[in-house]
Amino acid sequence: MKNQLAGTGTLLRLAIRRDRVMMPVWIVLVAMMVLSLPASLESVYGMAAERARLLATMNTNGSLRALYGPAFGDSIGALTAWRGGVFAGVLAAIMSLVIVVRHTREEEETGRQELLCAAMVGRRAPLTAALLAALTANALVALLVTGGLAARGAGGALALGLGIGATGMLFAALAAIAAQLTESARLAKGLTGALVGAAFVLRAAGDAGSAAGASALTWVSPLGWLEHVRAFADERWWVLGLFAAALAVQVGAAYALAGRRDLGMSFLPARPGPAEGRLGSAGALAWRLQRGSLIGWSLGFLAAGVVFGGMTDGAAQLVGDNERTREIIERMGGQSGIADAFLATMAGMLGMVAALYIVSAVLRLSAEESGQRAEPLLANAVGRLRWAGGHLAVAFGGSALILLLAGLGLGVGHGRGLQDTAATVGACLAQLPAVWVIGALAALLHSAAPKYAVAAWAVAGTALTLGWIGPALNLPQAALNLSPFAHLPKLPGAQAMAWAPVLVLTALAAALLAAGLTALRRRDLAA
Repeated sequence: MKNQLAGTGTLLRLAIRRDRVMMPVWIVLVAMMVLSLPASLESVYGMAAERARLLATMNTNGSLRALYGPAFGDSIGALTAWRGGVFAGVLAAIMSLVIVVRHTREEEETGRQELLCAAMVGRRAPLTAALLAALTANALVALLVTGGLAARGAGGALALGLGIGATGMLFAALAAIAAQLTESARLAKGLTGALVGAAFVLRAAGDAGSAAGASALTWVSPLGWLEHVRAFADERWWVLGLFAAALAVQVGAAYALAGRRDLGMSFLPARPGPAEGRLGSAGALAWRLQRGSLIGWSLGFLAAGVVFGGMTDGAAQLVGDNERTREIIERMGGQSGIADAFLATMAGMLGMVAALYIVSAVLRLSAEESGQRAEPLLANAVGRLRWAGGHLAVAFGGSALILLLAGLGLGVGHGRGLQDTAATVGACLAQLPAVWVIGALAALLHSAAPKYAVAAWAVAGTALTLGWIGPALNLPQAALNLSPFAHLPKLPGAQAMAWAPVLVLTALAAALLAAGLTALRRRDLAA
């Protein structure tokens, strides 16, 4: 077994060096998701009576329980765990699956792993190094959360930090299994991401039906285990044992599968042709490659819109006469009544999440190029602009589609008729110029500086962070204006449609996209 782990330390150092930008960004993002909440909650619910009223209102509102889970205490620490625990767990899971797949299946898919394994590298060293890299990231998240919340109660801070880190590691192990089963990194990420989504849906369904979180559906989901740690509310330390047991089983399964296959092979190999349908153009090929992802995002946005729309009246009830909460929502969604401000806030949040989709779709160009699948295609009668244009059309058109469906979902969930639905559709589509600016910047980075194309994720993450927690932290407007979303009109409910920022951002996106396509024509393909 020792020889099978030879070279693990070297591969771990290599993985951390390759992720020296991406990993710290993810760690800070996950930790800040939690650490930004206590000050915000204290400014809004500073009095014990206000927190008790929030707890009573929250636990009788099924739609809000579905989103955040039940609250088990009314201290600032307990409300922090309620408000941010599940979402931090989701982010930790996504961070972990990206790290593990990147250093396992992606390395095999590109052929780099074969070169490394030709040296003194053990059979299970790559998988071990990937899991240790994920463990390092999750341990740092747990350390930051524990240290940042220790003043609220050391036991609760440790429970929450360990719960979030354990959630991340559980999905890291699932990603390790998916990397053995599938033949492509994209499919491994998609499969593990689908499991993250299923875990959230199961927890949400269970919590919507039970104020105490006692539903069997909640206990089926690892995200339900996270909330049942009950940080800052009579911690249940034994729940962490569930994480440990499940992690041991999954890691064992991943190692067993890794030892039973050849390098580059999988247990679920891709089905050979013939290809169905017409692939007579670069655009048709781009659609074939990206349609699965787009369908998944579309269904997710439609469902999210319905859920958020159904929460509108409950949110107004939750705000009540709390002026600080009303101020935060109106700062995010405009001063046009609490219901319209909440819908505008949700439309803005969906727009910022759509930026993540467009970055992933645009950076499919980088994956095709680094995987050496673009070179054979471009060696034929296919120009670079046609090749890139197919993927960019899917990315930019797909972002419009998912926001259209999100707007329809908001209107249907709110249930106020066709006029209300038309308003929510317009509110979501108004986010497109900002989404397109981030997508165009990703295209420019891929074309002009392909080694740094991954920085597009940092741009989208910064916009999401500023929009999500900036108003709650009362950041100055100058800081919020760094995000293109801050310049868009707050719809629905604005007095008049402000076309100037929409047109300026659209023109900026077009200019960045033109610069990116020009740069693509002038550089060599990545080796």
